[in-house]
Amino acid sequence: MPAHGFAAVLFDLDGVLIDTESRITELWGDIFAQHDLHLTPAEITRLTSGQRFGGVLAQLEAERGWKAPEDFLPMLDERFNGAFGHVPLIAGARETLLALGRAAVPFAVASNSQHNRLFLKLRGAGLLDLLEGRAFDPSLVGKRGKPAPDLYLYAAAQLGIPAPQCLVVEDSVPGVAAGVAAGGPCGGYWQAVIFSPATSSDS
Repeated sequence: MPAHGFAAVLFDLDGVLIDTESRITELWGDIFAQHDLHLTPAEITRLTSGQRFGGVLAQLEAERGWKAPEDFLPMLDERFNGAFGHVPLIAGARETLLALGRAAVPFAVASNSQHNRLFLKLRGAGLLDLLEGRAFDPSLVGKRGKPAPDLYLYAAAQLGIPAPQCLVVEDSVPGVAAGVAAGGPCGGYWQAVIFSPATSSDS
């Protein structure tokens, strides 16, 4: 393993490389309000951060007794797909990927985003040229998204590097849980602050 302690870097996408969080929170807020669910931005972030649509709906049913109507998921797909024509980058994201490339450090993205939407985001952020062929989503692992470790294990395998030798960069509790479960050192990126690598499930 290299002297810096990892052989590859696996990134989450939303909130780590691209700044979609405020747009996603606003979009969820509008959608919830249309269904008489009035949540604060903090409640929306807690409910949706790092989650796939199914996980959000399961939490809503468990916590509030609200069950989505039959047309809810298709409506979510349409609304979210239309929201990512232009996506701002997190400061330094592209430069970081370029620097890793120059240093010959392999990297990939493992995102809970739906497959088509993942590539809409990459195009909208201008990152597709750097990440095409190394951006992975739950459709590739039997739809077992984070917090399951499958997606990070798959991404590491595609790079040909054991997961424990990959640094995972995350910004959500489900994502950190997935990175730790996959066996890799996990750096948490939270509101532009890097905190210490997670080493246990309570991080």
